[in-house]
Amino acid sequence: MTNVSITPAVQQFLQRRHGSFIAGRAVHDESGAVIEVINPATGEAIAAVTGASAAQVEEAVASARAAFEGSWAQTSPYQRGVLLNRLADLIEQHGEELAQLESLCSGKAINLARGLEVAQSAVFLRYFAGWATKINGETMTPSLPSMAGEQYMAFTRREPIGVVAGIVPWNFPIMIGIWKIASALTTGCTVVVKPSEFTPLTLLRVAELAIEAGIPAGVINVINGLGSVGQQLIGHPRISKVSFTGSVPTGIAVGKAAMEAKLTRATLELGGKNPAAMLADVDIQSAVQGIVMAAFSHQGQICASPERLYVHRSIADDFARALGQALQTLKIGSPMDETVHFGPLANKPHYDKMLAFFARAQASNTVICGARAHGDKGYFVEPTVILANGADDHFLHEETFGPIICILPFDDEQHLVELMNDSPYGLGASIWTNNLSKALSLIPKLEFGTVWVNMHTFLDPAVPFGGTKASGLGREFGSAFIEDYTELKSVMIRY
Repeated sequence: MTNVSITPAVQQFLQRRHGSFIAGRAVHDESGAVIEVINPATGEAIAAVTGASAAQVEEAVASARAAFEGSWAQTSPYQRGVLLNRLADLIEQHGEELAQLESLCSGKAINLARGLEVAQSAVFLRYFAGWATKINGETMTPSLPSMAGEQYMAFTRREPIGVVAGIVPWNFPIMIGIWKIASALTTGCTVVVKPSEFTPLTLLRVAELAIEAGIPAGVINVINGLGSVGQQLIGHPRISKVSFTGSVPTGIAVGKAAMEAKLTRATLELGGKNPAAMLADVDIQSAVQGIVMAAFSHQGQICASPERLYVHRSIADDFARALGQALQTLKIGSPMDETVHFGPLANKPHYDKMLAFFARAQASNTVICGARAHGDKGYFVEPTVILANGADDHFLHEETFGPIICILPFDDEQHLVELMNDSPYGLGASIWTNNLSKALSLIPKLEFGTVWVNMHTFLDPAVPFGGTKASGLGREFGSAFIEDYTELKSVMIRY
């Protein structure tokens, strides 16, 4: 057993009274609903959070609006970048504390929490900080006729849209929270973030670090609570944009509520039923290693993870066998154990949902491995591979958001394209092959926001990310985020 020792800072943080973070300070409402924070490895409560009242939601929005019009508007673009870099420094300095909180609250393996969740949060902050001084408009010469020798000029300005509501899911609360915070602050907006009720703690700590970094009070606010808190935030008349990451049904509801409020902008990064395609020439062992990492990191609870696997018929049996054997070598156990590869699911509702999927798989599909609960406490399950009964198998069309891969053989590339595109989702897809010509010919035919070749799930802050079809609206990262967080103002001058 190689469990890491919980640091004193983490122990002290878990013992504190928690509520929300508004106008630069922690606040509580004694009348608010108490939300227990459950360690998914044990099923036991490790902390509690008091949900925000309606008055506190109002206070958070007012605080963000005051900062947007005051302190943050008076902060130069250069200084915004400096402050985001300082926050990145503090996240790195407190990396072990944040990683442990993340593992204890979400079940993420401690090595993944350290190396991905926390480390990449700092990387993304630094990337966005670099954009702060590079948000530009254009100049142009209108073609208006001159009646008496007058001349005309025109230019555009990119102006921050206002207060952003960031709705953050439970699978990567720090990193996805940082995506929304950094996008808003870089462009001059301020933000009110609502974490998931399952993982409400880590963004409270990030908000504290932001104050320590010198980011003015009110620029970043965190409000905790159940769905009603998010609904109030989304429909608030002083919210100018909603950035939501989560499931497709909830995302559709969020988008409708935002539009009905006052045509509030919305960026929706939703789920997917992401395919991975193994062409006939692929190296099976290498591809299996890649799929294990892509599909089963954080127990498959990643929106871009592959869930449906199309394998050329000539290698399908060998591939399924090799994948099943590889998964059976993964060590399942406490996410605080540095030698563990596969921890618990993040919460009880999701665990129950996965058990229902397993029951369906056992009843209707051939199970290569897994499809069972694991252990007698916590929310542990086994990584699972099943064979599809045909192209219409529900496991090829219904998002599971968990550690289940469904395999279907294909015969030729045209058939493959039809299978991969046969989905209401369009978040991400991957092609695995040593034939670059085939990969390049397939890419334009695939209806997805991101297509990976010989890899899957990896994100980089310089590369825009988002989905097509039911997988969402808008793009994050790259320079694409700027359009979603700014208004384009046109100015025309006669002289």
